[in-house]
Parts: sequence; C-alpha cells; structure tokens
Amino acid sequence: MKILDRYILTTYLKTFISVFVILILIFILQTLWLYIKELAGKDLDLEIIAKFLLYFLPKLIPLILPLTILLSSIMVFGNFAENYEFAAMKSTGISLQRAMSGLSIFIVGLAIVTFFFSNNVIPWAELNSYNLRRNIAKLKPAAAIAEGQFNEIMNYNIKVEKKSGDKGQYLEDVIIHIKGSDGRKNATTIKSKTGEFVSDEKSEVIKLILFDGNYYSDVYPSKQKERLKHPFAKSTFEKYIINIDISQMDDVDLDEKSQTDKYNMLSISGLNKAIDSLEIRKKHEHESLSKILLQRSSVIPKPKPVSVNKHNTEKKIDSVYTGNVLDLLDTRRKNEMIDAAIRGITSAKQILITKKSNQKKSREWLNKHYISLHEKFALGFACIILFFVGAPLGALIRKGGIGLPMVIAILLFLTYHFIGIFATNSAKNGSLSPILASWFSTLIMLPLSVYLTRRATADRTLFEFGNISAPLKKIFKIKEKDSVDYKFLNSLKNEELFNIIKNYDTLGHEENVRFEAVKILNSKGIHNDELRANGININSNFDTTKTIVNNYQDHSKFAITLYAIGVVLLVLFFVFKNNKLPHLASASIQLSIVSLILFVIYYVKSIINMRQLYNHINKGNKLVALFLILGIPFYMIVYPFLNVKIKEDLRLNCLESLK
Repeated sequence: MKILDRYILTTYLKTFISVFVILILIFILQTLWLYIKELAGKDLDLEIIAKFLLYFLPKLIPLILPLTILLSSIMVFGNFAENYEFAAMKSTGISLQRAMSGLSIFIVGLAIVTFFFSNNVIPWAELNSYNLRRNIAKLKPAAAIAEGQFNEIMNYNIKVEKKSGDKGQYLEDVIIHIKGSDGRKNATTIKSKTGEFVSDEKSEVIKLILFDGNYYSDVYPSKQKERLKHPFAKSTFEKYIINIDISQMDDVDLDEKSQTDKYNMLSISGLNKAIDSLEIRKKHEHESLSKILLQRSSVIPKPKPVSVNKHNTEKKIDSVYTGNVLDLLDTRRKNEMIDAAIRGITSAKQILITKKSNQKKSREWLNKHYISLHEKFALGFACIILFFVGAPLGALIRKGGIGLPMVIAILLFLTYHFIGIFATNSAKNGSLSPILASWFSTLIMLPLSVYLTRRATADRTLFEFGNISAPLKKIFKIKEKDSVDYKFLNSLKNEELFNIIKNYDTLGHEENVRFEAVKILNSKGIHNDELRANGININSNFDTTKTIVNNYQDHSKFAITLYAIGVVLLVLFFVFKNNKLPHLASASIQLSIVSLILFVIYYVKSIINMRQLYNHINKGNKLVALFLILGIPFYMIVYPFLNVKIKEDLRLNCLESLK
C-alpha cells in the first residue's frame, strides 16, 4: 500500500468510526425512547436491558451504515478539497479516481461484510428481540397498575382513574374488563366508584375490593337472531371482592423463542424455502378456487367423443332454439330457476369476497418475504453507491467539517430512506413489484453517483445552469441583455431621470437605460401621462402593453402558487395512502384537485393575457399554442422562461414607444 492510499484510508477510518459511534448512541437512545413503555415497571435487571439493546443494535445497522458512509465520504473528501490537498494531488498527476481507488477497495470489502451481516446476524437479532419483547410483555407486577390507563393482568384489564394512600391501595373510578373463555372478547365489565387493595404487593394474589358499582355480563343466546340484539345481564353491588392469581406472571422464561419463522428472522436459504412453499400454496389456492367455482356453476363437463359406427351413416340434425329459454317454462319453473341462479351467484360472490381477502393477506405475506430476501443484497450495493455519491460530492462542494456536509448528507439520506419506505409500503399491497421496491432507492441513487463522479473527475462545478438555460433561451428566442449595472439610477432625482430618457445618447448611455429609468419613475408613482407632460414622447400603446403585462404577472403568480400547492398535496396523497392514513389521504387529494383546478383557471387567464399582448404589439403568437401544451404538466419549468420572455418584449415595446 502506497503512502497516499494509507493516508486517505487512515483519515477516512478515523472519521468513519467517530460518525458510526455517534450515530449508534443516537439510535440507541431513540430505541430506548421508543420502547420505554415496554421496559418500565417490569422490574427488569441490567442484564435483560443489556440483552434488549444487544438484540436491537444489529437491526439499526441498515440505517446507520449507509448514513455513516455518506456522511464520512462528504466530510473527508470535502476536507481534502477545502485544504487544497486535491489540488496538490492533481499537480502531481494524481486524479480523483486514483485517490478514491484504495478507499473503493475498502468500501467493496465492507459491502461484502455487510451482506453476510444482514444474512446471518440481523435475522438472529430479529429472532431474539421479537421473542424477548413478547416475554417481557408477560411481566406485570401487581404494583405496576398505573393511573389513567388500562393495565392487563392475566384475563383482567384494569383501569384506575386515581390512586391514593401511602401504598396506593385506595382507588377511584375503577373499570375492569374480564375476557371470555376464548381469551379475546370482553365478556364481563365491572365499574365501581371506589376500590381498595388489601393484599401485599409481594403477594402472589391480588385481592381487590370494589365498592358501590355495577356488574355487566354478556349473554349469548342459542338463537342467532337473538344474538344480534347483544343482550347482557346487569347487577348492582355495594361490595365485590376479586382475587387475581398472579403466580404465573413471575414464571416467565425471557430466553424462550416460540416464534422462529417470521420473514425477517430467516436467512437467504430459509427465505428461499419459505417463498417456494408460499408460491406452491398460492397455486393450490387458485386451483382450489377454480374447482369450487366450477362445481357451483353446475356446468356439465364436455363428454368424451364417442366412436361412430361406420355402418350407421345416417346424419342427425340437431334442432337449435334461438329464443329466450325461460319462455319454454311455466311460471313456477321460471321462479325456481331464477331463485337457484340468484343463490348460486350470491354464494359464488361470497366465496370470491372471502378468498379475495385471504389472498390479499397471503400476497402481502409473500411480498414481505421477497422484500426481505432482496434487501440483504441491496444493502451492500447501497453502501458502494452512497460512497460514490458522498466522495465526489465532498470534492465538489469543497467544504469539510460537520456543518454543510452534515446537512447535505442528512438530506440525501432522508431522500434515499423515504423513497425506500414508500416503495416498500407500495410493494406490500401489490401496487409495486417487491423485487423492484427493494432496489428502488438504490437505483435512484445510481445515476446521481455516476453524475457526481464524472463531474468531480472532470473538475467541473456541481451544476452548470447555462447548459440547461442556453438551449431553452435559443428555442424561445430570448435575447441576452448586456450585463450593465443600472443601480446608479436609483440615487438620481426625477429631473435627472427625465433628462436621461430625453438625452441618453449625448450623456453617453446605451439605449436600455431609458427603459430602466421609466421603470424607476413608474415605481415612484409617476405614470406615463406625467412623463408626457414633462416632454417625454412615449406612445400611448405602451400604457396598454404595460396593463396587459401586469395582468399576466398577477395571473401567473397565482398559477405558479396553486400549481406548487396542488403538486405537493398530490405527492402527500400517495404518501398518506401508502402509509395507511386514509383521512389525511382523502383531504390531500381533495385539496390537490381544488388547487389544480384553480391553477388551470389562472393558467388559462395568463395564456389569454399573453395572446392579447402579442396581438397588441403585432408579434407572432406561436408561443401561445406551445405553452398551452407544455405549460400544464411542466409549469415549474415553463414559468421562469416565460417571465423572462414577457419582460424582454415589454422592454422592446417601451423602447419602440420612446422613438
């Protein structure tokens, strides 16, 4: 390894490790904050909490590692560029690609390690963390009944509005739900004004005495019609005693692993087996559904062809009835056939509805397996691509440290991360291919990495707006104004501005100064009539031109604002929809539609103003037809160039009016 490669790698590793450790601490604190309710009040020792954090830490690596690589790359290469170390390298003939080559080998090796980590360690962490959370949830000492919330103890769900007393034994406004035999439905509800714990907190039995309350118990009649009325029995009590055995709550094995087959707990081999099984089951379900529907359709299968007797050559002619079949039957048979058809259709419809719901869940479950499988491969590639985004970006912005690089890195990572989340959510419900969803955010970053690497290698700036604006200005015939500074006009008095408009040539100014002087005078409230009164010969046609342009500018400002609001709300609609927020999605799409409709109205008004303008100044209006087509979908791009074009034509019209 050469000295340069060793220096770059050492510098990068120092920054990488520092950023990695800081991000781990931040995400661990975020994890504790997220799961604090599950850990609080469980009397857990430090060993269990340490296990909890140990099992959750590997699951944070898919978030921490890409962000660390991106941020470290921007910081390190930004420092190199800021301290002119890249300039020194280039002066000796060392290109950016050569400087990145040694570090690229390290990143590729890290990506390979990341793949094995995601295939082996992360599933192990998912398995242990999931089962540990389930086991911790079973722990609930008697003293952990909190105020103002339901506390689940065995088959009882207890809510206490207020606790008092030196041991919190006196209770107010007690509500208790007792689960039924199935362990799901709340079969019994008890409400009392006051209550009292009379047993010790360390006892294996909670003795709860309730005073002045009501007892509600659901009744399940044998007849189905009676059940629809939801009958219940009600009784009143002055004193009611409940003994709750909590001895089994302390007999919990926190290392028990009862759940082992969840998709994020499996390696690649396990996922392949699970996917094969799910695909086979999906095929069997489709075949089973087709057989059931065929049987219920009462369609007689086509009989096998019968061998024809060669000696029987007589040709049989079938009679074909082309009318309505029901006309051949009497009224009773018609009703019977129609009732049978309705029952068959209703039954088939119910089967389809049930199967559709089941198949939707099966498809989501299968898609989750596909996503989990491909995410193991995508994570390693994401590390490589984000390095080739961060390293050249740092060289281009030429800024190291924690300020600007951190802002840029966080924005890029949030873009990468949220694109992945939205794609994954869309893939789970089947609206996007699960394979594509796993790679989508990585594929979005791939062109950016190629673009940034090429520009940094060629030692060019981050963006060159002239490469985009020059062709468009040529298409729209927008002439460049001479870069003359007219700020000196702001300090002149009105009489001096009048003199410049009249005698610009003798004063040594170019013609455009007349237009700028007119603009300044108009901004001071001096209208064109007053200019004419002061001996400035300006054509009255310019007044009409300026009125039309002002109307256009007002309408176009409304249009661009409504367009931006409508597009943002439309994007939010898909975001809320994919994240199962139907109320926000509905509000977003409604407001988006209203904004876009208003945008179209103001856009059409601005196009009408533009047509009036070009008819008034006797210029061709081919742009009107062009912008009617391009303006609606690409208004953000069209708007600035159209404004430049209108302002340029206003300037030319003003100069013509002054001649």
